[in-house]
Amino acid sequence: MIQVLLPAVLIVLAGVCIAVQAPINAALGRMVESPLVAAAISFGVGFVILMSLSFVTGQGKGLSRATAAEPWMWAGGILGAFYVWAMVWSLPRLGTLTALCALALGQIVAAIILDRTGAFGLPIREISLPRIIAAAMVGGGLILSRF
Repeated sequence: MIQVLLPAVLIVLAGVCIAVQAPINAALGRMVESPLVAAAISFGVGFVILMSLSFVTGQGKGLSRATAAEPWMWAGGILGAFYVWAMVWSLPRLGTLTALCALALGQIVAAIILDRTGAFGLPIREISLPRIIAAAMVGGGLILSRF
């Protein structure tokens, strides 16, 4: 039970972090008058914290193996940078709820495709009616968030 509950709780907390991070970064973007600079600052702070934790926990040795990673494995940083910038830019235009609904819809659609194809070594999971309905419900939530 704990093997399922703990990861689920951590992901829920990560979702809370995303919801709180977005308006914080948007406020920083307004203050510095640049969504791009705000995104860079956010990534810079995260970089310093994660590197520090890597060394404090003794996991810094993994850096020496990073150069052997295939080029596509480095794309996570590019995708994360785009996400942070897109949220900083979009949040003042859409509002927090609509922006996060759009984010969730994109995540769910991508997840269905990634699960179906087994991309990046993931186990293959079939597209099912409940998964399609879940995506449609989030899409409906996105539409309703604008009213």
